[in-house]
Amino acid sequence: MAVTPSELKLADTMSREFQFFWFSELLKRPVCVDKIGNRLGKLSDLVFQLTEPHPEAAGIYVEHGWGKPSEFVPWNRVTSIESDAIFVLPPGQGATYPPFVDQPGWIMTDQHLMGKTILDTDGRRVEVVNDVPLLYSKGRMIIVHVDASFNGFFRKWGLGSVRWIKDRLISWRYVQPFSVEDVTMTDTVSLSVKKGTALELPSEDLADVLEMLSGKEQEAFFAALDSEKAAETLSHAEPRAKRQLIANLRKEKAQKILTELSIPQLADLFSVLPYEDTHKFLELLPEQEAKRIRRIISEREITARELMATECLSFGKEATVGEILRKIRGGEYEYEVVSYVYVVEDSVLIGVIDLRDLVLAPDTAVVGDMMITSVVAAEEDTTREDLEEMFAKYHYRLIPVVDIQDRLLGVIHYNDIIQGLVTRAKT
Repeated sequence: MAVTPSELKLADTMSREFQFFWFSELLKRPVCVDKIGNRLGKLSDLVFQLTEPHPEAAGIYVEHGWGKPSEFVPWNRVTSIESDAIFVLPPGQGATYPPFVDQPGWIMTDQHLMGKTILDTDGRRVEVVNDVPLLYSKGRMIIVHVDASFNGFFRKWGLGSVRWIKDRLISWRYVQPFSVEDVTMTDTVSLSVKKGTALELPSEDLADVLEMLSGKEQEAFFAALDSEKAAETLSHAEPRAKRQLIANLRKEKAQKILTELSIPQLADLFSVLPYEDTHKFLELLPEQEAKRIRRIISEREITARELMATECLSFGKEATVGEILRKIRGGEYEYEVVSYVYVVEDSVLIGVIDLRDLVLAPDTAVVGDMMITSVVAAEEDTTREDLEEMFAKYHYRLIPVVDIQDRLLGVIHYNDIIQGLVTRAKT
């Protein structure tokens, strides 16, 4: 497929304005003053300051060995990171930079992260940090994830061009902040959740990255995402970032992204946009969807019927486990609805089964014999405020919606309700 000039321009803009590096590939890279022949030493470690939401580079630790004192190059003296060297400005006074002196709230990537065992909140071993992905943009560098795969070892040996296995990235937001004093006394770091492994650059982290960028680089980054990923990222962004990201989209791209969002997500998006933008984007949606969204925005007592999604996993009580799993594996359902199986009889909701129980059951098992009959459900006129309380109380991923005869109408998604609540709190 031919590459258009606009695609080449976008790729060039992205490569110049932000880059991703692996720490293992920067380790031991020459550090040079102004030019390649004026070598200061090798990068022995990268020093980061623990800032929110991501640690930000504070400087380069250069260790010479042979009794020579170390040198610390403040990050504001770094001019560029190239494939053959890292270039820095000359020392302000004297022939060398000052020796490294530790500061409160600083961590060293190699000493304090690489090779550390990651524990969950119960103290059980989960993974080992084998590498640290870094985002570099306009002179700033932040830690985005830690990598628990063996690819880090291969990169250290110059084999990074070969993708041996899939990277196992754990978002920095799931790694507990710790003091330098604590980490030097132990070989472990902790997770703030039971299992924080995430896909490469998940939408929550992309939203954080986009909020760090500005102007054309933010626009270029967002434009490079496919419609589904862009929609997920947009739903997690701060209100200010939402307004910035959607303002410059072409009509065709905007329409594709909007169709990936649920009705509650669209309502939350439009609630933070200027009136003119809301009106413009509503015209891109089907008339019925636009009508529902206008009602949600204009009325505080919006009901479950307006907020629900109609697609859900529902089967008769005679269906077998094997039959249901074949349909799920066949790709007939969006992944968002694959959490619970609802059992119906003449459209009436009579039971529910958690997907985990379904997977562990034999294929011949009948769902009517497995189902839980006491189903927590929302009536169609349940208000949003009551739905928020239900999710807070029961911690379900989905809650079914029924009419007065208990007929299953659809489901409410946890993310649609809670994400909207968070968005309104930040507005």
